[in-house]
Amino acid sequence: MPWPSRKRDKGAVADKKEPDAKRAKTEETQKKEEEEKSTKPPAGNSKSGWKNWKKAKESDSGGEESKQTYCHWLLKSEPESRLEKGVDMKFSIEDLKAQPNQTTFWDGVRNYQARNFLRAMKLGQQAFFYHSNCKEPGIVGIVKVDVQFVRMTKRFIPLSEIKAHHLAHKADGGPLKNMMLFTRQRLSIQPLTQEEFDFVLSLEEEKPH
Repeated sequence: MPWPSRKRDKGAVADKKEPDAKRAKTEETQKKEEEEKSTKPPAGNSKSGWKNWKKAKESDSGGEESKQTYCHWLLKSEPESRLEKGVDMKFSIEDLKAQPNQTTFWDGVRNYQARNFLRAMKLGQQAFFYHSNCKEPGIVGIVKVDVQFVRMTKRFIPLSEIKAHHLAHKADGGPLKNMMLFTRQRLSIQPLTQEEFDFVLSLEEEKPH
């Protein structure tokens, strides 16, 4: 925002020379400190390996940080039969693959916040397909909105493994520190930031712990 101009006489100009020079020096010092701060690496060590992953991502993107926006999703579905008011709630990723064109309409969402997330989803955005309410919950595949099967993940990524990274990232500021899978556990539809999605997806390349 531009500052309003003010008229000054010659005497005032002379009086202001030294403060103006001092102000310019101060601003230059502050700018230098801010630049040094922006390039300073985050403190602390991570046992989860996310810092090495982050360095690789920054290298690929020219060092730019991804914005904290929700452009990916996590969809929970039950792979095992369970009757609720006479309706079987079972719908696994194999059931999705068996649908015409491997696509289905995602309905039965009752939680208002999950419904809002469903409305916010955009056609073609990718999501993790998550098996919930079963012996070993976790991510089994990738889908895209409408909801259409894309592919299986290269390996099953269990909830226990994701949780271990989440706890580590809460301590050292990693990308999963605020993941809704742990802060809003009951939601069947959850948004993911680009960093969250990319980090979890990178786990499929690692050997299970």
